[in-house]
Amino acid sequence: MPEKQYLVNELTLKDTWRLFHILAEFVEGFEVMPEVHPAVTIFGSARIKPGSPVYKDTLRLARLLVENGFNVISGGGPGVMEAANKGAAEAGGKSVGLHIELPKEQKANPYANVRLKFKYFFIRKVMFVKYAVAYVIMPGGYGTLDELFEALTLIQTSRIMPFPVILMGSTFWRGLITWLRDTLVEEKTLSPDDLNIFKVVDRPEDAVEIIRRTVIL
Repeated sequence: MPEKQYLVNELTLKDTWRLFHILAEFVEGFEVMPEVHPAVTIFGSARIKPGSPVYKDTLRLARLLVENGFNVISGGGPGVMEAANKGAAEAGGKSVGLHIELPKEQKANPYANVRLKFKYFFIRKVMFVKYAVAYVIMPGGYGTLDELFEALTLIQTSRIMPFPVILMGSTFWRGLITWLRDTLVEEKTLSPDDLNIFKVVDRPEDAVEIIRRTVIL
């Protein structure tokens, strides 16, 4: 067999067996995640340090959510994810960590009392969206933006039922929102109505109030 053809066959074989791992991650998620309903997913940077204002706001947000009948889902790592899991666990709620192993930053925090481990980002993102009744987006980087725009796109294109998408921290998000409004809407690559898919707040109490008004338990 020519070497090129051998390499193609080897790649195809590996992809075929990879399907079983993908299926196993979906099955485990579909079995566990319904138990955490209703849950709010909290996203944000893994680089946020304990004791910082964002960390403290995330702790309070998670506690308030549990006190109002919601469980909390995070990515299971450090920073904002740790604060989300810690706040939910301390308030007596289900504290879900959807953990993915990465070379940097993504070490599991000890506060999740429901934990799933993923190899594939896209499966993890399905679990975030499918089993959340709302998203709260704390300050973050590429990963946080990826998860934010995934939800906005799915809502905009009616691929999922609309749910609250809340950006926490008007100062942090101001530049992005200005760019969306003054560049994308101005250039007509985005509809003005698309800016109504999300809300911006500064206090955990305001985020929880939006969720309470919108989500039927």
